Amino acid sequence: MSQCGDKDEDDAARPCGNFCMSTLSTMVIVTALACLCSGPVGWAAQPDQSPRIPIQPSDPWQAGDLLKPEDFARSLSVTNGGKPLLLFVGYSLPFQGGHIPGSKYIGQTSKPEGIQALVREVQDLPRERPIVLYCGCCPWDKCPNIRPAFRTVHDLGFNSLKVLYLPNKFQQDWTARGFPTEKGDGTK
Repeated sequence: MSQCGDKDEDDAARPCGNFCMSTLSTMVIVTALACLCSGPVGWAAQPDQSPRIPIQPSDPWQAGDLLKPEDFARSLSVTNGGKPLLLFVGYSLPFQGGHIPGSKYIGQTSKPEGIQALVREVQDLPRERPIVLYCGCCPWDKCPNIRPAFRTVHDLGFNSLKVLYLPNKFQQDWTARGFPTEKGDGTK
């Protein structure tokens, strides 16, 4: 076997011998695999196939405060552990037409009376109580209710506060996807 740069009769036509070419090929493959399989962007990682949730600089939440509908629906089916307090912070008509089972209707938190109802609902709760807010009245980036609701509950010191991300509307992002809903005004 020849060394790189040495030529014998079999590899006289190649600028580098068989040993050198096979070593070089192996090094390229190993390097490529190491790059592809390392870190969160490698092929070996489990990439998140769903689109990222857009967060605007003016949004009061961080990425970890947001729940995707499919993840939240899956968590509702888990029987162990306590369920979060589900608060609907939008208009009454969509709530009556269909909402997540167990939700409490708060009202429009874009209005002072909605904020007051929200404060009344949570003010006596332990600050570690899990709370999930949602609206779904209109597209996420235009919703007049979800941001004031989050700011209010966050400013009261709740540390297990989440928001259900509904990019279009509740009907499209929750109901039409077959996630659990119930109709009515939420009073038992």
